[in-house]
Amino acid sequence: MSVRASWVGATALVMAVAAAGPAAAAPSAPGGHGRHEATGAAVRALVADGVPGVTATVRGRAGTWSTAAGTGDLRTGAPRGAHDRYRVGSITKTFTATVLLQLEAEGRLSLDDTVEHWLPGVVRGHGNDGSRITLRQLLNHTSGLYNYTADDTFGRTYFEKDGFLEHRYDTVSAEDLVRIAVSHAPDFAPGTSWQYSNTNYVLAGLVIGRVTGRSYADEIRDRVLRPLHLNATSLPGTRTTVPHPSGRAYSKLSDKATGPTYDVTALNPSIASSAGEMISDSADLTRFYTALLRGRLLPPEQLEEMKTTVRDTGDPHIAYGLGLMDRRLSCGVHVWGHDGGIHGSSSLAATTADGRHALALNLNADWTGDPETVLEAEFCGR
Repeated sequence: MSVRASWVGATALVMAVAAAGPAAAAPSAPGGHGRHEATGAAVRALVADGVPGVTATVRGRAGTWSTAAGTGDLRTGAPRGAHDRYRVGSITKTFTATVLLQLEAEGRLSLDDTVEHWLPGVVRGHGNDGSRITLRQLLNHTSGLYNYTADDTFGRTYFEKDGFLEHRYDTVSAEDLVRIAVSHAPDFAPGTSWQYSNTNYVLAGLVIGRVTGRSYADEIRDRVLRPLHLNATSLPGTRTTVPHPSGRAYSKLSDKATGPTYDVTALNPSIASSAGEMISDSADLTRFYTALLRGRLLPPEQLEEMKTTVRDTGDPHIAYGLGLMDRRLSCGVHVWGHDGGIHGSSSLAATTADGRHALALNLNADWTGDPETVLEAEFCGR
């Protein structure tokens, strides 16, 4: 699939075969041995099928178990690490939604407020009208706003090979991203359908800034990262590097799964903003989703709102809440979480509704591999 589409999530990643790096699973944490055979096998299978490297962590009643397989650096041959940090793409959306819901719980806004109320004049023109779009519709992707990453010029500039190699370090403001979106007509009238759009969460980040007088990044740090001690998680802003420990991220910079492989680790994540800029590791992501589903971050009313889903997502197995996906697995188990894709990085995080069993993983490639195979292995044993 194209990298430009990958911010929607890892669900639709194209399966393809490429040269595999060395596969060496590395389970860690006491009690992990013998409990996750299917999961470890699924991780190794992704590498055998062409993903350079995979890292994953499971959190459950027996403790924490981590594994890694394949290559973290194709140039040096260094292995993928169980504690690697990586760009999480659209998993950022759950963090952004959590802060907006905290602000609602504090009485500082209502999800029924309009975008125009908080961001006057920002969503106007070409049939777009912020006075008809609520904050809730931003969070559940029923606003109808055009997805700015689907814009042809944006795609050529930041996703295709020549454009990316020239512009990978550009800084783009959130306001510029919204202007790209509203230069297009909306996809549908607000509240009449569902369509994933990164524009929604860029606007959510701007609303957080307007309500609090501080950036969405500062609010996420103070309200989520520090209280949960998510020390491997960061909002890089315009910083182009990924903190260590980390591997490299790889892309074909093309819609095709063939051709040269490019190291795309270094980039300016401002093009993703509050829709997808964050960096984390698998252990932090399992801790975050566990805390969220167990009610440590939101009061019951707001957590229930977050879990109130829209069923018209185009996939009968997935429903979308407020920055949170409800996925029904083949064995009937429901898990809550989010997918994330950005250049050279495909991630998935999920936990059971009671927060007692969580998984997070990352593939350091955006053209091949299906993270759901690991999800199925961990929660369904296949």
